[in-house]
Amino acid sequence: MIKFYNLDFCTAELYNDYAIVVMKQGVTVSPKYIGTFLKIVNKHYKNKPFVYISHRINSYSVNPATHLQSSKVPSLIGVAVVSDDPLQKIQTKVEKPFFEKEFKHFNTIEEALKWKDQIIKKYID
Repeated sequence: MIKFYNLDFCTAELYNDYAIVVMKQGVTVSPKYIGTFLKIVNKHYKNKPFVYISHRINSYSVNPATHLQSSKVPSLIGVAVVSDDPLQKIQTKVEKPFFEKEFKHFNTIEEALKWKDQIIKKYID
């Protein structure tokens, strides 16, 4: 791990080419968090492709407009949603049209990391 953040709305573990983010219980993820997200991204991933892994272990809601904003981040090449909750798989299908890049659901972090390696390779080769 390169860096760990414990913010009001989430915790974030940053690695070389990916971030694992866990939103806190009861949060409504909305575009207002994009500013904080951009500061972190620009500090750690400026001009370097990375994947955002949303580890959905808490109960919270997502405003899909957030994905419209985050898809404009040039270095963000994909989002992996990780949850073994069947409702999250449905939620991922609802959110996907709002994100203009790679966006996929996985049951485990390990599956998400394998996918991350595949799409990172497309940008490095």
